[in-house]
Amino acid sequence: MGEFSSKVAFITGAAHGQGRATALALAKEGAAIAAFDVAKQIEYPKYEFGTSDELKSLKTEIEAMGGKCEIFAGDVRDDAAVTAAVEGTIKAFGQIDILFNNAGICAYAKVHEMTDDEWNAMIDINLKGPFNVTRRAVPYMMEKKSGVIINNSSVMGLRGGNRLSHYTASKWGLTGLTKAWAIEFAPYNIRVVSIHPTGVNTPMNDGLAAMEGKTPEEIAEASAGNLLPVPWIEPEDTANLVLYLASDKARYATGSQFVLDAGLLSV
Repeated sequence: MGEFSSKVAFITGAAHGQGRATALALAKEGAAIAAFDVAKQIEYPKYEFGTSDELKSLKTEIEAMGGKCEIFAGDVRDDAAVTAAVEGTIKAFGQIDILFNNAGICAYAKVHEMTDDEWNAMIDINLKGPFNVTRRAVPYMMEKKSGVIINNSSVMGLRGGNRLSHYTASKWGLTGLTKAWAIEFAPYNIRVVSIHPTGVNTPMNDGLAAMEGKTPEEIAEASAGNLLPVPWIEPEDTANLVLYLASDKARYATGSQFVLDAGLLSV
């Protein structure tokens, strides 16, 4: 019996990167997984997003280890798609115990050159997206009077970033939502926390570098400044933190920010 054998986790941005690593880690510990991903290219930014094949392969991989997984393709900006996925999860598993608001985008832009579409996409995916998913999932947690919501912010949700004003605003907003929701949902025994990784070794990391005409290592050296001698962390590092925060070991952690930054914010 795994640590999460009686739990159901709803994960956004689950096809690859941090979302996939977390889905696999939770499934290995017995959780049933509802995996939600846009599963196609979108208009902005112009790097590689998760695919339908990756989403399907996640389901196959989880089921091969004896786990349960339902997959849903949709955009976190699309309330109808989010609602259908949450309702599909309830139909399949009867509950949602863990919500990992992980889906997000990043891109560089100077503020005076930024378009409305770039600003709106960043805010709508990174900030309104978690709002859309949470407002549809949390009533089922409230009904059970238990649950954990983990918001994937960023070190940029605790500091500023050059040519990242739209991204920084979205991630600071998610930090604020975390604190507000912790207050609002505490009477229902629902915990809400945010995590704040430094750069993570994901397709998004590679895509951002390509858009800048640089290598991922060059981007990491210029923008991260990790104290430990690593250019980035791995998706599995994020997954390990999520598993801790979702567990009873963190039963009194709520409204808090958990930094996974290789020392970046210490400088």
